[in-house]
Amino acid sequence: MRSTHSGAYPPKVTSASVDLADLGWDSDWQATFSPYAGEAAPGRIVRVDRSLCGVLTRAGLVRASLGGSALEAVSIDSLAAPCTGDWCAVRHWSDGPSTVEALLPRRSAVTRADSKGTSRGQVLAANVDVVAVVVALHPEPNMARIERFLSLAWQSGGMPVVLLTKADVVSDAEHIADDVRRFAPGVTVLCTSTVTGAGLEAVAELIGTARTMVLLGASGHGKSSLANALLRAKILVIKDIRDDGKGRHTSVRRELLVVPGGGAVIDTPGLRGVGIQESAAGIAATFPDVEALVDECRFFDCAHDSEPGCAVQAAVADGDLPLRRLSSWLALQREQRWMATRSDARLRSEQPQKWRQLSKDARAAASRKSRP
Repeated sequence: MRSTHSGAYPPKVTSASVDLADLGWDSDWQATFSPYAGEAAPGRIVRVDRSLCGVLTRAGLVRASLGGSALEAVSIDSLAAPCTGDWCAVRHWSDGPSTVEALLPRRSAVTRADSKGTSRGQVLAANVDVVAVVVALHPEPNMARIERFLSLAWQSGGMPVVLLTKADVVSDAEHIADDVRRFAPGVTVLCTSTVTGAGLEAVAELIGTARTMVLLGASGHGKSSLANALLRAKILVIKDIRDDGKGRHTSVRRELLVVPGGGAVIDTPGLRGVGIQESAAGIAATFPDVEALVDECRFFDCAHDSEPGCAVQAAVADGDLPLRRLSSWLALQREQRWMATRSDARLRSEQPQKWRQLSKDARAAASRKSRP
């Protein structure tokens, strides 16, 4: 079974060859792909436009729809939908169309709570090595927002970094960076400027020759400008910020772009808000200082409010833990518990449907066996 391909969007293949190793393809990916090697080619999804995927293969850029197996996987789990950064098996049919037959298991994925308010997650980017939280130095960065993004980044499986942009418009860039480093333990924090070129070489070193970096952040903080600087070309559209200081949306979709010399950068649309989706490990990695204090509380179920023997409140009273940081941690913990409750409720509601489908499949199989 294969999907039909809309005549309005015929598949295209560019003539330029692509070295997939520049995008991170290695022997482990090759071994994972081997079951599809007979009928399909490996490729990496660079963008998704509704039901069509742009896929970079060794032969060039292919525009492909979803094959039957991929469509079935999506019908079972929405997180199985193709996403920018996915490695896949793409099949070229003799009559012209190309189809994505399967996605290879993701090594990492940046996943947030669905923007529509459901309990399902939304994958923003897949198979990323570096998750860059992009924040402008002016106006002064919001640390609580950075911590939220870092929780998402740590949970993804990629390496979190903070890129502070527009260093040319402030006089105390490194002082602000030191404040961010104080509350981002274990995270590289770099000051950058696309005007002066400051910090861009260090960012390029994070990508190297085969790694993928995804840029996350709000609109107007310089993600597209930074991507253009890394690509050494004005590929992405850039707009000035509004008169009220708020950013304008320039990127309208997530797109993977190949960096000269190897590696890739994924630009993403500005995120007004980032919902936490099953991010317990990410929150713990973002707040190791708070988590260490929690272990010292007298009661294991301490709410860290007014309970006796609360090590967290004691640290706040002594000035060792800023109240702002505790408030940020508590907010993310509440959101995490709420999302976990919603996910559990959804799974319980879907269980009867799954059992009915299993019973139906079993009866159909038994009927086929009983036929003469």
